[in-house]
Amino acid sequence: MNAPLKVLVIDDEPPIRKLLRMGLATQGYHILEAPNGRTALELLDQEPDLVILDLGLPDMQGHDLLRTIRARKENVPIVVLSSRGDEAGKVEALDGGADDYITKPFGMDELLARMRAALRHQLQIQGERPVFRTGGLSVDLVRRIVKVGEEEVKLSPKEYELLRVLVQHAGKVLTHRFLLGQLWDELTDAQYLRVYVRQLRQKIERDPERPQYVLTETGIGYRLRAPD
Repeated sequence: MNAPLKVLVIDDEPPIRKLLRMGLATQGYHILEAPNGRTALELLDQEPDLVILDLGLPDMQGHDLLRTIRARKENVPIVVLSSRGDEAGKVEALDGGADDYITKPFGMDELLARMRAALRHQLQIQGERPVFRTGGLSVDLVRRIVKVGEEEVKLSPKEYELLRVLVQHAGKVLTHRFLLGQLWDELTDAQYLRVYVRQLRQKIERDPERPQYVLTETGIGYRLRAPD
């Protein structure tokens, strides 16, 4: 029998920790709890498989703790709990190494889905599959062939590079800054990125105005639908 995955919950609010403890335990996760940053850093020695981090902590800045965790545990998935409407904080967290974020108040089903996506993303990085599939979209990263259903889609070199980066991080929110840095230069006008996202959607989405694959995270960036 496989050992349960360990989840480190870092939150200074006892009701939130209790909610997560009960909700995650019913799904078979083993919970480690930290009410502050100091305890969280101590518990990292227990090798958690995933971290849930509330940025509002009493003893240190949440973004500083995030960067410390990422420096010590390069591959552990980190899901940040954030305040509604704090787009700048979400962008800073994602650029600082978070894999995803969820806005308070949140539903347990949504959190579990984000956790599963973050865990799949790490597995994908560690053993990247040559053919990526989600819904009717398939991307052969070896032969550089893109299909929607059975129909091959012809992309320009830059459109393919955009899709390749999204595929390599499928399920993870990628900020405008990150994508610009991967494809051009992070100082390049974000309008370039919007143009190529629009062109890519025209080719791979059934309805580009209601995309199913390349999803917009308003004010933050884009997310490719997680693999099947």
